[in-house]
Amino acid sequence: MHEMSKGANVGLASLSEDASSVFVGLSWSSAAGDGDADVSVLLLDNSGKVRSDADFYFYNHPAAADGSVQLLGKTPTENGSEDRIGLDLTAVPPDVNSIVVAASQYGTTTFGALDDLRMTVSDRSGEALLGFSITDATVETAFIFGELYRRNEEWKFRAVGQGYETGLAGLATDFGIDVVDDEEADGTDAGTNDAAPSTTTEPAAGRLLDAVPAQPAPRTDRTAPTPDDAATTPAPARGRRGPRTAKKKVTLPKAAKKSLAESDTWKPARLFPVPSYKSDREREVRATSVLLSVMAEVPEFGRRLTAGFGAPAGRMQTFSEVSLPHGDSPKRPDGVIRVERAGKLWTALVETKTNGNPLKAEQVQNYMDIATRRGYEAVITLSNDVALEGSPLVDVKIDGRRKHKVALWHLSWAEVAHQAQMLIRHEGVGNAAHAWLLEELLHYLQHENSGCHGFQNMGPSWVPVRNGIDAETLCQGDRQAVDVVESWERLIRQVCLRLGGELGQKALPVQRAKRGTDPESRRAELADRLCEEGRLSAEVRVDGTHGILAITADLRTGKLRTSVDLPAPESGYPLTIAKRLVRVLAEAPADLHVQTLVDGGNGPRGTLERLRPEPGDLLPKDGAPISGFRLTLFKGMGGSRGSTESGFIRSVDDAVDRFYGTVVTHLGQFDRRTPRQRSGMEQPVASG
Repeated sequence: MHEMSKGANVGLASLSEDASSVFVGLSWSSAAGDGDADVSVLLLDNSGKVRSDADFYFYNHPAAADGSVQLLGKTPTENGSEDRIGLDLTAVPPDVNSIVVAASQYGTTTFGALDDLRMTVSDRSGEALLGFSITDATVETAFIFGELYRRNEEWKFRAVGQGYETGLAGLATDFGIDVVDDEEADGTDAGTNDAAPSTTTEPAAGRLLDAVPAQPAPRTDRTAPTPDDAATTPAPARGRRGPRTAKKKVTLPKAAKKSLAESDTWKPARLFPVPSYKSDREREVRATSVLLSVMAEVPEFGRRLTAGFGAPAGRMQTFSEVSLPHGDSPKRPDGVIRVERAGKLWTALVETKTNGNPLKAEQVQNYMDIATRRGYEAVITLSNDVALEGSPLVDVKIDGRRKHKVALWHLSWAEVAHQAQMLIRHEGVGNAAHAWLLEELLHYLQHENSGCHGFQNMGPSWVPVRNGIDAETLCQGDRQAVDVVESWERLIRQVCLRLGGELGQKALPVQRAKRGTDPESRRAELADRLCEEGRLSAEVRVDGTHGILAITADLRTGKLRTSVDLPAPESGYPLTIAKRLVRVLAEAPADLHVQTLVDGGNGPRGTLERLRPEPGDLLPKDGAPISGFRLTLFKGMGGSRGSTESGFIRSVDDAVDRFYGTVVTHLGQFDRRTPRQRSGMEQPVASG
């Protein structure tokens, strides 16, 4: 990989024989675990300005209609997260001279609080071509990482590393984006069809909130809309407003329509029925056919799934059970995806597993060899397992001497369901028929007989490790403990996918490790901690919510603990703050544990049932300043390794759903400034 220094440039053709389509990755880490940023892309003409506001791509406008730009979202890494962007340079309009890749912070945080700021550019197979690290970030709230630009019909890359203290608003203004302040924006009806296109910023936080392109804002409430408002979405969290546009995409309501059935035993007819299959092979064949057919018929969905694999935005066709020659006997991959753009074909073979069946290395190796010989671009594996960095699901050998490179990619069924749910519940698709097709697909994937439920087995090491912890015979260095840690990571990633799809927000596991940490040694350390403490722990950050969701499975006590730390308001009297917290938690479970946090330690604690009549019991007896509160729920842990009603996986899902739905969703009301009471008998909280 070619390492770049600030200000340096390099031609992409000198790094790869095929740089017509590239992936850009922006990554960072945070030792505190709570740092993050949003990526954005701007297309500039020869004047160095955008042609219109539609040339700005960000979280509310993630893809270009011509497929030249696609924001692929955040991917968890061993040290934090990486935002990936797909750029099809052959589809970039000829009057676009450069592509600027930037990122911005929100709230009051700066890039100086993040570690290991880095940008990479990879070819369509995922092989890294160049890297650029930023080491001088301090008070900036927006950064231009780099730009790709044309020079004599060739695309080149320049390492920029320019920061802005004025946030994304200042950066956007420099490139010709129209920006209005909040007061002006509030005077415009964002929900009408006659609203003029505009871009809104939040000056206090320095974030760009709105842009012209017709992309609906993500839905953040958990209340199902009525059918009449199915094509509209409420404004998302953190002050983001939905775009003002006359063209609205179609989303479907969660609320079921009134049934005309005579009894509850009647089942509605489905486009993709799921009968009781007699064999796993039948499940695989049907699941593959159902998925591939919907991908071909719903362009937004097909592109969403294949863009991350280097596929261009073009006409897609899909095939199942294709016979291809290989040695003495032909091989039959489960599916083939072909995308045509400008007379060129991109092709991928698909190997599918359902019902928890593992991928077979020999099978995948055969398909890699076939793809190499036939000039195909990729092999895509699809199964219930969730892939982890440094822990491949299958080991295959790739002949580095061959000129043509074939990429091996993996999808989990949980990712497929997540993308379908994001489109039909939050982002919208082009027409109602496409929305209905995606809803039928989602119903099929979630049916108990489909075998497409995602990760659903903690593996054969689960029971021996639990028994070893109970008997206190599990020793550090045990390989089975490492296997359990890997399964736990897969489960947490699936929890993030499910929660993110439900809320329409990004949800990612928090990694507090520094860049360069070896995945195997990190997991070995976590396994040793499991042997010593008997606990599995994880943290999840959900975009637009308060604090980091902590999840702990105590294998010794058989209990699951979900918790979040809530900072105290910067001003207000202690008793007023305590009363407000209890009032905000009016709908929370009575067994919720609330603990006061003070500088250097923990304060009073109690269940919500006991604190409701006496909120003053949360105040420290010595009058110490309150820094925040810790909210915790406990739940019994399932014992079996699977996802059955009594299984461990089901119990984790239920614990997270209960805590988020009954506690976290109400905490936004606590964020508002607490009014000072006129009584002089209470002392205000010391701000620090």
